[in-house]
Amino acid sequence: MKQFYPGARAPSTEINPFRCQGFVRGGTIACRDGSRRAIHSLPAFLRALLVTDGTVTKILEAYFWEPVIVDTLYQEFVAAEDEIPWVDIHPGDRALVRRVCLRGGDSGHEYAHADSVIRAERVPNDFRQRLIDRKIGIGALIRDSGLESYREVMEVGVNPGTAESDAAEQPTGDSLFRTYRIIIDGEPVILITETFPMALFSAPLLSQTDPSSLQS
Repeated sequence: MKQFYPGARAPSTEINPFRCQGFVRGGTIACRDGSRRAIHSLPAFLRALLVTDGTVTKILEAYFWEPVIVDTLYQEFVAAEDEIPWVDIHPGDRALVRRVCLRGGDSGHEYAHADSVIRAERVPNDFRQRLIDRKIGIGALIRDSGLESYREVMEVGVNPGTAESDAAEQPTGDSLFRTYRIIIDGEPVILITETFPMALFSAPLLSQTDPSSLQS
């Protein structure tokens, strides 16, 4: 499972600065090489993504002003090899593991990769089937299904260098990640780690071509 879900590693014991607030004066976050990064030095839009309770796909669409497509790179039911306390998964438990890419429909830019582990038996049947059919992202699916849910950010940090060494399609350079769990009916059922290539969000906002102009 760790091959497809890096967040299955042992979670950090550090208190997440964004668990209860969006502003932390003088705050820093950990890098996975042991160094620290000042939160104020991060691109402003990425700071907002770290704390959002909304659907990331919609936020990316509004910011970059283009449709964002959810490409499923991997999806499979597996038997958990390790314990994942944040969603109460134990070795041997059956879980649905997914890796997706959030890609600009016009530009082709890969804005984010997301790895998730889902306790499939704890979600409604229609929700689970639509997820298996790969027709929609998790955030949009929760919104469309009308499920009462809550997102709790568990960990944020920086991956120095290549964001995902086993994914050739990932941009090189530093990337920002956040891990959060989705609680449905009082139980944590989905754990997601989103990874954002920092260079793409540090550059000046690229102007997008209005698709309607291509039809004239």
